Amino acid sequence: MMDGRSSKRPARLGSFRAKFILVVGGAVLFDLLVSGGLALWNVQRLSRDATLEVGQGLQAASQDYIRTYADSTAAQVSLLLRQVHSDVGTLAGVLQAQIDDPERNSDVGAAIARTSPGSVSLSYDQKGKWSQNAPGSVSVVSVWSYLLGQDHEPTPDVQTDIQTSAVLDLVAPSLLQHGASKLQMYYIGSKERPIFRTAPYTDQAQTFDRLYPGHNEANFWDFFFPGLYESWQGWAKDMKTRPVADDITQTAPYTDAITGKLIVSFFHPLWTADRKDVAGTAGADITLDQLAQTVENVKVAQSGFGFLAMSDGNVVAINSTGEKTLGLRSASDASGTGVTGLERSLKGSSQPAIAKLALDREQGIQHLLLQQDGNQVPYIVVVKKLPATNLWFSGPVRQEAMSLGVVVPEREIDASLYAAQAKISDATNRIVLYQILAILLSLLVVTIAVFAASKRITGGISALADAAKRIQAKDYSVRVAISSKDEVGEAGEAFNRMAEQISYHTENLEQLVEERTAQIEDAKEEISTLNAQLQRENRRLGTELAVAERIQLMVLPLHQELEEFQALEIAAYMRPAEEVGGDYYDVLKNGSRLKIGIGDVTGHGLESGVLMLMVQSVARALQEAGNTDAVKFLTDLNSALFKNIVRTKIDKHLTLAFLDYDGKEMILSGQHEEVVVVRANGEVERIDTIDLGIPIGLEADISAFIKTREIAFDKGDLILLHTDGVTEAENDAGELFGIERLCREALRLKDQSAEKVVSGIVSTLMLFIGSQKIYDDITLLAVRHR
Repeated sequence: MMDGRSSKRPARLGSFRAKFILVVGGAVLFDLLVSGGLALWNVQRLSRDATLEVGQGLQAASQDYIRTYADSTAAQVSLLLRQVHSDVGTLAGVLQAQIDDPERNSDVGAAIARTSPGSVSLSYDQKGKWSQNAPGSVSVVSVWSYLLGQDHEPTPDVQTDIQTSAVLDLVAPSLLQHGASKLQMYYIGSKERPIFRTAPYTDQAQTFDRLYPGHNEANFWDFFFPGLYESWQGWAKDMKTRPVADDITQTAPYTDAITGKLIVSFFHPLWTADRKDVAGTAGADITLDQLAQTVENVKVAQSGFGFLAMSDGNVVAINSTGEKTLGLRSASDASGTGVTGLERSLKGSSQPAIAKLALDREQGIQHLLLQQDGNQVPYIVVVKKLPATNLWFSGPVRQEAMSLGVVVPEREIDASLYAAQAKISDATNRIVLYQILAILLSLLVVTIAVFAASKRITGGISALADAAKRIQAKDYSVRVAISSKDEVGEAGEAFNRMAEQISYHTENLEQLVEERTAQIEDAKEEISTLNAQLQRENRRLGTELAVAERIQLMVLPLHQELEEFQALEIAAYMRPAEEVGGDYYDVLKNGSRLKIGIGDVTGHGLESGVLMLMVQSVARALQEAGNTDAVKFLTDLNSALFKNIVRTKIDKHLTLAFLDYDGKEMILSGQHEEVVVVRANGEVERIDTIDLGIPIGLEADISAFIKTREIAFDKGDLILLHTDGVTEAENDAGELFGIERLCREALRLKDQSAEKVVSGIVSTLMLFIGSQKIYDDITLLAVRHR
């Protein structure tokens, strides 16, 4: 018997223990280094990918924000201008009604003259040679020298205009107080009698004398607005000659003679009763302060700003920071007669990139380099065109479309990107440091473990090696004494039993070898046969599933089929839980009629997929056969499927519902999940189908159970069809997605296209599911009334 003392011998270079330490230790060390290196490489790659994705996402989000901001600000400016248009149109409507009804016009003028004599009683100014009513009236009316008789009194026809224009006192105060903020509203008479009545009251004629010498000797229209009246006269002859199909005409920005402010005037020409000539105009002034307040309030990032410019590049509104950044030079053109214009043009900018900036069309995001303190600083510019208007500026009326621009330094837009990249870099460095420390600690632990294990294992193995040499010397009495209870101990016990049997088997060793060899060959042949059968079966099943999956996908409606319907916008999504799913949806068209189906076969897999294909084929055949009765359609479909289910012995059935649409009515039939309808006004309606039918394939005749329901479906409405794979999808906590969450998502996305509604709900659903397994097929279909 061996006492195991050989296990205490020191390890020699060629000993098993030395080889064990070298091989095992080297393998573990190599594995740690490779796995650690791969981990570090993956961390670095993940960091780069995350930085890239975050950068692209933040950049896209920032640019979308800037575009949205520009659209919103442009909408505010357009709304302000539309409000002024509306108020001027209201005043023009009142004055035009007076012109069209001369008798009422005379009565109203006489009534105002009696009740408010101050509005029609004029005093002659010897120095200015004009007449004007006294302060205290609601409005001021100025009559120029060439409209007065030799007695310095207005001529009779002018006096009539003075009285009838006093209706301005009734309308203008309310319009000035409500609606868009306006500086003043006024009436100017025809070119033959251009009296000027303005509300509220100001020293109108006195201011004109001071700022515009000689105006009282020239016709008002020719002096202040040359070419404007003639343009309107051309419109009276042919309205198609208007540059923009609207009577409202606005001026370019100019300095107001009365207030000294930069204003824009809006005119609505008045027509003679026969609509063949101009009878004057109604008008209103708004200061550029109102437009500038909207534009100057633009605040993107820290120093982003906005500007409003005419199509010729003249900047109407901008804050001081933006004016400096764009290199604009401001100057007033006070030469000549008429109104005083504002000239602050992009074309005269000291920045070459701004001077070349195109305003004739929208170009999306533009990247410009602007000079600042001797450096080239990158900026982002978005230009948004406003609706076109009729514009007068010293000549015939022309078309004008102002542009709103938003300018932001790229460094401010990218600030969040740089911050995110820095945080990702810091996190990556920490992970790399922790990974290196973990590898070093693992190396230390493995080294200690290898040396300890080698001492324990190789001791017993050395004893077995010595005993094996004794057996080789035909000393069958040798026994190994190993006290360990592990695999080495079991090997020692097995060795001892083997030594006992060696003598017995020595004589018939050849016979035992032959028997064992035959047994092994038989076993190998049987295993080989079973492996071959298993491989053939796996290939066959894989092929069947692949074919079934391909067929199932082939019968789904094509994208171009969904786009054929002019009145409806349709989008769908289907995801099987396995290779072959049991969900069904289809969109069938026959002439002007449309049938939309959705169903869910019990379970999923090959049999469910086959039954789904049967449904699709039968439904298509019935639709093509012209079966337009919803109840008969479902009854015939069930009859055909029931016979196939009996023949194929498929223990399956399905819920199935159809929407029939003929361009006017939307008819629902069949039993399935709830139908969700989101109205254009935001109302959500859930329609239960439990009473409209029973599952298909349970009974041979279901005609008694099928009912229909008409669904109101107007423009802007959205219908959502789904299978229970949507509402019964679970997250990691076991919570269901639910019909309420589906309705909320549909309401949130109701103004989007059908495609975006489906993709948005699916994205929310997948985020909700997370890492949880998908247990059931998922099908979602959206139908929007265009």
